[in-house]
Amino acid sequence: MIYSENEILQYAEENDVKFVKLTFCDSNGKLKNISVLSSELASIFEHGARITAKKIQGFSGANGKDLFLFPDAQTMTVLPWRPQQGRVIRMFCYIKYIDGTFFEGDGRYFLKKAMKTAVSKGYCFRFGTSCEFCLFRTDENGLPTKIPHDYAGYCDIAPDDKGENIRRDVCITLEQMGIHPISSRHESGNGQHEIDFNAASALKSADTFLSFKSAVKSVAQQHGVHASFMPKPVRNECGNGMHISFSIFRDSDRFDNNTPISEILRNAAAGIMKYIREFTIFTNSTVNSYNRLGEFSAPRNISWSHDENNQLIRIDSNESPVVLRAPDCACNPYYVFGLMIYAALEGIENNLELPEENTSDGGKLPTNISEAIELAEKSEFLKKYIPEKVLEPLLSERRNEWKEYSSAYDKEAFEDNKYFYSL
Repeated sequence: MIYSENEILQYAEENDVKFVKLTFCDSNGKLKNISVLSSELASIFEHGARITAKKIQGFSGANGKDLFLFPDAQTMTVLPWRPQQGRVIRMFCYIKYIDGTFFEGDGRYFLKKAMKTAVSKGYCFRFGTSCEFCLFRTDENGLPTKIPHDYAGYCDIAPDDKGENIRRDVCITLEQMGIHPISSRHESGNGQHEIDFNAASALKSADTFLSFKSAVKSVAQQHGVHASFMPKPVRNECGNGMHISFSIFRDSDRFDNNTPISEILRNAAAGIMKYIREFTIFTNSTVNSYNRLGEFSAPRNISWSHDENNQLIRIDSNESPVVLRAPDCACNPYYVFGLMIYAALEGIENNLELPEENTSDGGKLPTNISEAIELAEKSEFLKKYIPEKVLEPLLSERRNEWKEYSSAYDKEAFEDNKYFYSL
């Protein structure tokens, strides 16, 4: 259900809402929030809630200026895992300067601009996600271990699949939030699971992805296990990916274009294949991400196919969604979806053609984050769409991450400390 600001104020008063979580993302896709009393909400709708930009990764582009969170009323949901007395609601926020202009480093704003650009050219994009995560046992003190929650395999059932009830509770929790998963199952790796979501607008799909991650973490904790979206939590095991599907619809009322949708989708896929190396730093944003690529069925070659294999892009049939298989759940979905839209539009406008099926003519994805940084630094595509004051701080953080990793004596321990507990 979509609420207006006045309806939310009324809902809060009539349903014993005590706290409001104003939620946003840093540049890495990590959820942040400020909790405010519901009595402050009317003022916040009008004036926003101040945050300190210099304390948030990737927000140095604000140059010390104050930033303000403005909640998007359409994203309001009750958090089911919080108490029902003194309820807690949550809204995703846009980030603005004090004069009301949007902060350039706000990922939601970046994605909204990409969506508007697509509409101005006569196209509407819809995204769906298939998201993998792993469950691990905790010790007697409740601290995470690297022991998998179970040793089941793909589509196994209970009692081998010990995560069945956890996935059930995640799906029920999401439904209570107005989010409707379409399927869930045990995946191939030990303790590994996947939950899939229907296609929606780019902005709603990105919001859903972040809500899903939050729900998985909270429900897993209630069950006494640790959920990790780390791309490669265990060496020699399957990594956690996020397959992103997209469809394109034409605005036929305003644009006269007789090109078949199937051809438009192929042009769009060709655009993504052309630019994917340049924005891999966004789809695969951690040092650990590159341990997953090229192993098991995760792609390394920039290729496409109709069949399920280790290709970068899958196209099932003429008008079915195109699936990008490289990203992982550590990404910032707003930037990833936005860049996919821009790359797809470049492919459509320039009538780019796909290479031969199952060939690696497009080259390979970067082998590590250092190579991904170099490609991003040289990318005219990224410079065209992402302001320097946003891109440079992000790349600087990634450079520092690579330096820390390169100088670490125990690199596996570095990755565990950096990602296992927080992703």
